[in-house]
Amino acid sequence: MTGIYDDPWAYELACSFRDVPAEVEVLLDWCKRHRVGAALPRTVLELAAGPAEHAREFARRGLTATALDLHPAMCAYADRTAAEAGLSLDVVQEDMTSFALGRRFDLVVTMLDSTSHLMTLDAFTAHLDRAAEHLTADGLYVLEMSHPRDRLGDDPSVSTGWTVERGTGIDAVHAAVRWGEPTDRLDPVTQIADDHVTMSITEGGATRVIRDVVPYRFWSATELIAAIRLSGALEVVAQYGDFAEVTLTDPAAWRMITVLRRASGGPAAE
Repeated sequence: MTGIYDDPWAYELACSFRDVPAEVEVLLDWCKRHRVGAALPRTVLELAAGPAEHAREFARRGLTATALDLHPAMCAYADRTAAEAGLSLDVVQEDMTSFALGRRFDLVVTMLDSTSHLMTLDAFTAHLDRAAEHLTADGLYVLEMSHPRDRLGDDPSVSTGWTVERGTGIDAVHAAVRWGEPTDRLDPVTQIADDHVTMSITEGGATRVIRDVVPYRFWSATELIAAIRLSGALEVVAQYGDFAEVTLTDPAAWRMITVLRRASGGPAAE
């Protein structure tokens, strides 16, 4: 039995409600705002990249882009789709807690709450250490996570169910996605929930269903700051509640996005 991460095309389809070009534009604007000298990045690394949609968009804009992911199927898909689009993309199969690429980047990003796959504080701090080690002296690390109210509040910021439509006529694709069920409870001790994922895809008159169980580790805002301090390799530059730059406490906030740089007094970047 294969799961959602074994089917990169389906995973990309499920996430196609995201406006990746617009998000990349905001990420570049944040670089101009928060980097020394308001410099645009020339090199970018996307961690836990999956289909590498953001890395491909950066490459489309002329940046030297690298995508890193642990899943072989995701890496193969990212490599193939980039080649088909005529994009230069370096794809690396590595763990986000232990990678060592031997080079540094002006911008490192982790999108779509991929740090929810880090199940322990040790894993999270190791990840932060690795991200910092791969930043240039004036580089930024942008970390996108789900908003804490999605797990702690009575009124979640995002829905656990949505539909996706792509194409028209005989090329039309319809998908219904359920990412999490009401019975998927967060363990109060481990802060881990087994999210049940169901995706029904109808294409060319045929329907197939993907079912999976994805462990999800919830990280609160205070835990994030504690992990950053425990690592000591990074410091917070700014936090946003979405890509429209609302504050984290704004009722309209639906993400927890943290912009970081190498900590003052830390090891000098080569």
